[in-house]
Amino acid sequence: MEGGPAFSWQSNAEGAILPRKETAMLSRDDDPFWQAVTMRDAGFDGRFVYAVRTTGVYCRPSCASRPKRRENVSFHPDALAAEAAGFRACLRCRPDEARPDAALDEMVAAACQHIEAAETEPTLAQLSAAAGYSPYHFQRLFKERIGLTPKQYAKARRKLRLRDGLAGAASVTDAIYAAGYGASSRAYDDGDALGMTPRSFRQGAMGERIVHAMAASSLGPLLVAATARGICMIEFGEEPVLLQRLAARFPGAELAPADAAFADLVTRVVALVDAPGTTNEALPLDIRGTAFQERVWQALMRIPVGKTVSYAGLAERIGRPGAARAVARACAGNGIAVAIPCHRVVRGNGDISGYRWGVERKRALLDAESLALKQR
Repeated sequence: MEGGPAFSWQSNAEGAILPRKETAMLSRDDDPFWQAVTMRDAGFDGRFVYAVRTTGVYCRPSCASRPKRRENVSFHPDALAAEAAGFRACLRCRPDEARPDAALDEMVAAACQHIEAAETEPTLAQLSAAAGYSPYHFQRLFKERIGLTPKQYAKARRKLRLRDGLAGAASVTDAIYAAGYGASSRAYDDGDALGMTPRSFRQGAMGERIVHAMAASSLGPLLVAATARGICMIEFGEEPVLLQRLAARFPGAELAPADAAFADLVTRVVALVDAPGTTNEALPLDIRGTAFQERVWQALMRIPVGKTVSYAGLAERIGRPGAARAVARACAGNGIAVAIPCHRVVRGNGDISGYRWGVERKRALLDAESLALKQR
């Protein structure tokens, strides 16, 4: 054992392994704790901290710093115990600062349920009064935990209800009102919820025109497809397979080969693969997903060329610590390769894995972007 009194395990009612507060350091019989550190499991934050002898720093289990050698790591019940042992707090994960109170999390969860169940969108004043906070303070607490303001959350939920309800509703108008829109015009004004009008979405993009073109790149052929709003699909692969996939995604759309005017857009897409970092001009995109997926995809587009972030780190960035697996699923659901750079997300230990178009392509993209960054 590495000094200090032996640590004995205890389990709570849910079976979670927790430290006994009367001891200062955990024993070497701590595989679940070490596993939590290597996995950067935010679910263990607040249950213990780990310290690294070679740096003199202690961290939360979810800290995004690179894993240390096991023989240099010790575990402590809390920040006070780690500091009593002579370690200082990590400036990255701030383990000496309290995590959000569970009561606040419950308050925000209750507000979300209220928004979802309400026939008409509750006002900020109503939500904050029910929670017992001022409107300003309530909105700040809500956004810290959800990543959206209450109004943005209500809008996202309304979009999702409309998307889910269009297929089974007797009419488009019925789906619009059932989703919580006060008037049909508001749903059509909010057409970005679906990437097209509600009627077109219900009909599988019926009446929409989607142009497409194949292009050669250093990583193989790719297909670029776009609506009038912007690019709705970029995928690597062979033309017959990709055209089938495009038709399945937009069964009611008119699929048309691109004309010469589309060539410039295709060239800019290929440049993202073959010459990364040569332009900062954003491509027009027609992004469609759930509210959570869109938050993840927007965060992906803020990762600079040549940089990477872990799934856990990306979850932190969108205000959802502990949602690394959900973030990974959102990355896997991205159908607009390179323009929404899900290839810049890696495992917590830096390993490259989990790319829809092949790990080798992901590695090649990251290598090319890293080289471009060094040559700037």
